[in-house]
Amino acid sequence: MKRVAYSLIAAAVAMALTACDGDDGAQGATGPKGEQGTAGQDGTNGTNGQDGVDGTDGTSGKDGVDGTDGTDGTDGRDGSYSVPGLVRIATVPAGAEVTGLFLSQGGDLFFNVQHPNDTNTETDNFNNTPFNTGTVGVLTGVNFNNLPSNIPSAPVPASTMEQQTVVSAIGQYQILGQTGDKFSQLGDKGLAGGLGVHYSISTGEEIIKNDNPDFNGFIPVTADSGYLFTNWEAYPGGVSRLKMSKSTTGKWSIEEAMMVDFDGVKGTAANCFGSVSPWGTPLTSEEWIVWSAVDTTQDPQWNNPAETGNDTMEALTAPDFPNPYRYGYIAEIQNPTTDTPDVVKHFTIGRYEHENSVVMPDRRTVYSSQDDTGGVLFKFIADQPEDLSAGVLYAAKLKQDSGLTDPAVTGFDISWVELGRGSNAQIETWIAEYDGINTSDYVEGQTSYLSVADVKAWATGAATYPTIENGGGKVTAGKPMDNRAIFLESRQAARQKGATAEWRKLEGISINHNRVLEAVTGQDVVPGEVVDKAYMYIGIADIDKTMIDGEGDIQLSARVKDCGGVYRAHIDNNYNLTRIEPVVMGSTYRSSLTGAERCDVNQLSQPDNVIVMEDGRIIIGEDGFQENNTLWLYDPKQNN
Repeated sequence: MKRVAYSLIAAAVAMALTACDGDDGAQGATGPKGEQGTAGQDGTNGTNGQDGVDGTDGTSGKDGVDGTDGTDGTDGRDGSYSVPGLVRIATVPAGAEVTGLFLSQGGDLFFNVQHPNDTNTETDNFNNTPFNTGTVGVLTGVNFNNLPSNIPSAPVPASTMEQQTVVSAIGQYQILGQTGDKFSQLGDKGLAGGLGVHYSISTGEEIIKNDNPDFNGFIPVTADSGYLFTNWEAYPGGVSRLKMSKSTTGKWSIEEAMMVDFDGVKGTAANCFGSVSPWGTPLTSEEWIVWSAVDTTQDPQWNNPAETGNDTMEALTAPDFPNPYRYGYIAEIQNPTTDTPDVVKHFTIGRYEHENSVVMPDRRTVYSSQDDTGGVLFKFIADQPEDLSAGVLYAAKLKQDSGLTDPAVTGFDISWVELGRGSNAQIETWIAEYDGINTSDYVEGQTSYLSVADVKAWATGAATYPTIENGGGKVTAGKPMDNRAIFLESRQAARQKGATAEWRKLEGISINHNRVLEAVTGQDVVPGEVVDKAYMYIGIADIDKTMIDGEGDIQLSARVKDCGGVYRAHIDNNYNLTRIEPVVMGSTYRSSLTGAERCDVNQLSQPDNVIVMEDGRIIIGEDGFQENNTLWLYDPKQNN
């Protein structure tokens, strides 16, 4: 390194001398290359540069081809609300009503499948026959008098099998008999004609095979045997009796079958619901009265030759023409377990479209419901316990809660209008005066029977019946006044006396005998519970027409309309009904597609009948618009 430095100095001196004094000398030879110096240390990393600017968006690609439309989903339904305490116990096959609810002392729940579709072909795992005709049956394998509180709901039927059979949440439905069954395996204890088959009184010829089993009433003989009475609802009607016994597995066996003989009372018309009296006799209700034209202007007189709706009743009594005043009553089947039960029609309880009657624990007071438009709630008090052949008939007068119209909250106070006293014997003499009338007696514009003018004359205290010229009927024209209007035209008599004749399809009524007895008397009757309030429960299928017309004593809104509901009536210490209030109502929802109102499948749809269990829960059978009507269990305590 020193040699390099000296060489550079010498070169600089020489250049300076030349510039001053003379020409430059020749270029000296190049010195040798110096040695490579030691490498310097790496410098520190520089700072990252800033991100570059985003480039511009590229051009959008072309839209793809549309995919094929997916399959349409099923239509949605407006929101549904399940009522607390309402459980679906069972559903019945397509086309059928739930009828015949009866809970025996042993906890057996009987109910029927009324007029199912005759196209039903499916059978379930328990029954080997289809439900395509009227069916009487029972839920086996469960004691409904000891039912747990956490029963699950049965599903709304979805499959064909579910829609065409009985589907239950608890127990198995056993078919006991179907329309036309002869029980041939029983030999001479079977039925030569068949279950629900009715015949002419005079000729014995078959008139109809009845597809409409209704009320059931079980009369026990032992803990596991007894007689099941079943109403058959048609023109004409009737009652069957099955002698039965139950095995240790809970399955029933039929030992004897018969149709009760009603020939002595000229037959029956449409045996609907009923009850068993506290003294153990079935009470069967005639629902379809034979028209006499007093209550409605659109119904012709029964003896009008142009009227064809009475053909099967004419066939029942031929060659005699049927007397309309012999039909439309409560009939008691006395001595029910003997070989030949006795039938008594209690004219004293009144003539109208009877759905049901219930006898209170005093064994004298009887309440009856009228299943019609413009119907009446009636009360009868017998002169003597266990004898309904004489007493006083009353009709209910309602006072609606002020300022309320919604069926879910509107109640009614009740007072009772006394119509009058009567006996079966006296009323029979009045009825007999109309025997022998036939179509030859018909005169247009006149009536062979009681007229509205006749009933008005009775109600106003007239001394005599009006003449034919003044609108009176032929039989009574100009005669001294009597009380036949009370018992032969009971609804019109109640209306003329100021009672409430505005119910629409007032259906089954029911009490639990032990609960009412404990509440009224204070006796310890119901195990494990103190019952201090007594109620009679009332099913009403259709809150419509005279109940929502804005007139009279009942002026409800049309909110639930065709779906109906269940009421209860307070019972005082004299077995007197004092107030009616709603318990549970059906509900409608509106179809988003058609705009039509339909009853919600998860709520009540036209409750037809109701029974009260020992623990206070109620069982409700539907006669509604659903594809499969429901047997409901409801606990009123859930909503108190």
